[in-house]
Amino acid sequence: MYSTNKEIDKKNLENEILQELSVQTTQKESAIGEYRNKLFSRYFTDHLTNLPNTYKLRSDLDDHDKFALVIFNIDNFQTINNFYGYIVGDYVIERVGKYLQEKISEHYIYKLSGDEFAFIIDRDIGFYELKEYLENLYKKIKNIVIEYQNINIYVDFTLASSTNRDNKNIFSKVSMALKYAKEVGAKFWIYEDRMNFENEYERNLNLSSIVRDAVENLNIMPYYQAIVDSKTSEIKKYECLARLMDKNGKMLSPAIFIPVAKKIKVYKVITKTIIDKSFETFENSEFEFGINLSIDDIMSSEIFNFIIEKLKNSKASKRVIFELLESDAVEDFKKVDRFISEIKRYGAKIAIDDFGSGYSNFGYLTRMSADFIKIDGSLVQNIDVDKNAFFVVETIVDFAKKLGIKTIAEYVHSSVIMDIVKDLGVDYAQGFYIDEPSISLSKN
Repeated sequence: MYSTNKEIDKKNLENEILQELSVQTTQKESAIGEYRNKLFSRYFTDHLTNLPNTYKLRSDLDDHDKFALVIFNIDNFQTINNFYGYIVGDYVIERVGKYLQEKISEHYIYKLSGDEFAFIIDRDIGFYELKEYLENLYKKIKNIVIEYQNINIYVDFTLASSTNRDNKNIFSKVSMALKYAKEVGAKFWIYEDRMNFENEYERNLNLSSIVRDAVENLNIMPYYQAIVDSKTSEIKKYECLARLMDKNGKMLSPAIFIPVAKKIKVYKVITKTIIDKSFETFENSEFEFGINLSIDDIMSSEIFNFIIEKLKNSKASKRVIFELLESDAVEDFKKVDRFISEIKRYGAKIAIDDFGSGYSNFGYLTRMSADFIKIDGSLVQNIDVDKNAFFVVETIVDFAKKLGIKTIAEYVHSSVIMDIVKDLGVDYAQGFYIDEPSISLSKN
């Protein structure tokens, strides 16, 4: 009897243990499942707005066959951050997310990186229907006013979308459309394959590679163009023009490679290379020589120190002319004044390049202590047929003479232009009629 009861108690205990283990296992599985769900939720959720994020959008797009992707970008959000601070910036992002949820309640709103939001139009939609849809959507959501501690913050958007019927590269395509909309100041833009953005991006990538390769292999060089005395036609100076040679020996002009060089952060290397090679060419020469500098160059401590060191150690210091673009906006005249006063200590001179193309501020000339004015080619090249251009050049020359500043006419492309320039009293002339840019110096 005792033995039987003992066996029953043992079985009951085993059952209780199994039940407890089963309960614990179920609880653990439930806890693990709950934890997994929380992890997935965190992974697919933007923590500031609690909206589904980019990862969730990409995942959801895989479940769609025909659709359009619409992206919103807050205009000038960086200005809001800089002016009001990041706490206010975060508040604006949070409020914009809620605003879009209210205004576009028929769609899930996704929060992408930075100041961008998105949603999916889950159906086949043609270009013109999408265009009309975005037009109405923009009217619906534009000019948001967000109040923060009794301050009104005004928010507007730029929109972009894609008419593609598949999700291949759709993010990059919509981003291209957004970039273009920003560039042209449009309220929205729709990507189309015929816009050929991808070819442009591929071209930029190729250019970046060409510029990097040229910098690494020292294929940056100055080309020289003669500048003559207008009265005697004798060569007195040269302008040193930056050129880049690619692997195939083709020469690229600055208009093509300088913007790329700035974006890939090799621009300073190019500036220093042109300065180095130009000084080397004219070290033992009798000619003056002009080197182009941008305001960015002057503002750079690295370039400034490089130039000063070059002037200290070169015999050509008194013959170099630094040409500054008149169209470049100067925000810090103290640095410009310092640059000019320092280089003039070594006998270097200053020319204002393309004068007449930008602000045409005559006070600018006195402030910059200019030794030369290079009259913009767009005026000079039409001086024989455009009375207004003639009068502007005449005024510039008269003003320069009163200030004791020498003048140089650019873009002299014919004997007719050369004669007019001479009659107006311009001191020097430069252009294809006189000399074409070349890797070697021209002879008189």
